[in-house]
Amino acid sequence: MEITAALVKQLRDATGVGMMDCKKALAETNGDMEAAVDWLRTRGLAKAAKKADRVAAEGLVGVATNGTTAAAVEVNSETDFVALNQQFQSIVSNVAKLALDADGDVVKLGEMPFPGSGHSVSAELTEAIAKIGENMNLRRTQTVSVTDGVVESYVHNAVKPGLGKIAILVALESTGDKAALSALGKQLAMHIAAAQPQAIAPEELDQDVVARERAIILEQVKESGKSAEIAEKMVEGRMRKYFEEVTLLSQVFVVDGETKVADVLKNAEKDVGAPIKLTKFVRFALGEGIEKVETDFAAEVAATAGVK
Repeated sequence: MEITAALVKQLRDATGVGMMDCKKALAETNGDMEAAVDWLRTRGLAKAAKKADRVAAEGLVGVATNGTTAAAVEVNSETDFVALNQQFQSIVSNVAKLALDADGDVVKLGEMPFPGSGHSVSAELTEAIAKIGENMNLRRTQTVSVTDGVVESYVHNAVKPGLGKIAILVALESTGDKAALSALGKQLAMHIAAAQPQAIAPEELDQDVVARERAIILEQVKESGKSAEIAEKMVEGRMRKYFEEVTLLSQVFVVDGETKVADVLKNAEKDVGAPIKLTKFVRFALGEGIEKVETDFAAEVAATAGVK
């Protein structure tokens, strides 16, 4: 029997399982829909699909470095217990290494062959869902690289090398001494972990976010009853303060608590022996931006027991 795209879609809609697994199931069962569902269930895939609507905001972030290129990934799970699972840790480590060639494209990364498995990264996660019993997903990835310089990484709250709760990548371009540059990069990575900058400089910020911040400040100033001229100066002053708080080069370096990061880079040029340019940074904090559903555990237990 011909396995049409419509048939594959029908099975996918019925089970929530990925298209490739649905196509394989239909091929194995000669297009019999019910048999295909059973085929998926016996392999735990349909069971895994049922978990796909559960919020996954825990898990691990991971980093991998190869010369002057580094990658960061976030793989989520439902609970932080999974972060201690060796199978899950191994998956994230391997995915981080694969991400070095994914160019920051999470879809491309999901389709890449998972080492030693004969299937994709996405399929490996599907199998892990069935085995471990929690929803998981490959959320995001980014890469950084330099032509001449160093790329440094830092993982905060690491459960093992390269895996933890916060991952930082820093790219520094310079023809100078690489050992001195590397030491600087590590300090900057720790600063970024703590200070949470949103961009390197104001012009790199999301301009919609900047406009919204300006509008909020303007409304606050208007309520003060100041003249238009004074109000405008107040707005500009508060915007400068905002930029100092959220842009990396304007932040005060956490290592010494007094020097701006831009000046730290300039001062470091003496030790490095050449100009330094911070070209990019990545900061992944586990679960940031994911809306977590708060549940009442006592109510869940009562509901399960039929107590009203």
